[in-house]
Formats: sequence, structure tokens, C-alpha cells
Amino acid sequence: RGLSPTLQELEVKVLDSRMCNNSRFWHGEISPTMICFQGRRRESAPSQGDSGGPLVCGKRPAVAGVLSFRSRNPFKPPVATSAVKHKRWIQKTLR
Repeated sequence: RGLSPTLQELEVKVLDSRMCNNSRFWHGEISPTMICFQGRRRESAPSQGDSGGPLVCGKRPAVAGVLSFRSRNPFKPPVATSAVKHKRWIQKTLR
């Protein structure tokens, strides 16, 4: 299946990092600057080509992270890099 010419949206739920780091998922590979998440609907997940896309949340939508990687194993949750944990670096770089 090819890339969609239409902007897509996926509703996700952020997962607890301890759960993501358990032996069933990422085996301790998830650092405090990473965010694990899963699609709210069963079998919904980011696709190839979604890396670099924003992870947006809040009542006043704000970028919380950037999609980083996913596993070929469909049971492992996808991972985003936290924008919040890198806020100082982002602000300094944008000046």
C-alpha cells in the first residue's frame, strides 16, 4: 500500500515508561526522553513514513514529541522523542 496524499491523524494513548521497558516490549531500551504510545483503536499504529511527525496532545494542542521509531513487531509500542524534555535545546537552537 502506498503513501496517502491526504494528511492522516491517529488518536493515541501515552503509555507508562515502566510498562514500555518491561520484558514484553522494549526490555529497558526506552530512556526518560522517549514516549511510548499506542493507537486507541485496536490495530491502529503509525506507518512507515510517519517518522518525524508530531505527537500532539492537550486541550490546547501542543507538540509533546516527534515520532521516532517503531518495531516490526506489532506488539511493541511505537516511540516518540519527547519535545518537552528537549525544550531548552529547541528554544536555544531556534534563536
